[in-house]
Amino acid sequence: MDFNQSVITEFRANGGRVGGPLEGIDLVLVTHTGARTGRALTTPLGYFTDGDDLVVIAANQGSATHPSWYHNLVATPSVTVEVGAERYDAVAHVATGAERSRLWSTISADKPFFTDFAAKAAPREIPVIILRRA
Repeated sequence: MDFNQSVITEFRANGGRVGGPLEGIDLVLVTHTGARTGRALTTPLGYFTDGDDLVVIAANQGSATHPSWYHNLVATPSVTVEVGAERYDAVAHVATGAERSRLWSTISADKPFFTDFAAKAAPREIPVIILRRA
């Protein structure tokens, strides 16, 4: 079983909690549609909250390219979100302009490693994605 699948299995078995290297991290499972395959894919992601919305960062650990799940959310923004024991439909929206700046400032101040990822990823701007309940 690959790492993501083991995280998904543990998350679902424990009401959204996982141990190991991800223990204590706020995780959400996002089920999205593959842009090329059309298949349903589930990805565990760290998240932040902004009011009632969840916010995920397409940092890809500072890689020069966006993660594949980001391309999938842009192609098909309708997703299913699992947070804790709750599951609901949501719409993914890529934050831009002042909205992105505000979210990035708050998140990178709370988790400075995102600033390091941004420096490694340059000139790629790391996308900030809002998951809003449908």
